[in-house]
Amino acid sequence: MKQKMDVQQGTLALMVLKTLDMLGPLHGYAVARRIEQISGDLLSVNQGTLYPVLLRLEQEGAIASDWGPSENNRRARFYRLTRAGRTLLKAEKRDWEQTAAIIARFFDVEAGKLA
Repeated sequence: MKQKMDVQQGTLALMVLKTLDMLGPLHGYAVARRIEQISGDLLSVNQGTLYPVLLRLEQEGAIASDWGPSENNRRARFYRLTRAGRTLLKAEKRDWEQTAAIIARFFDVEAGKLA
């Protein structure tokens, strides 16, 4: 059985933006389940962490929400990416790629090659 990891701080907003970009409007529970599914069930998304991120992203204008019926006919808030959210997603992706490249350099460097 795989042990699920908590989502690292600072990464959840990026995952939310990318999930909404790929899949379109989703309610909060579906966002959490999709992130877990995309991670191969290696991540665990805590509802108490997700909803503050959704609220912050909405306040920043990166996502918008509307009420609608869920799959089981319950009233749910559906979140969707805005134009500002797409711009933010591109910038965040670029930042994460740059950070990953920098970290990779630390793992690739050999002590004897430092000057």
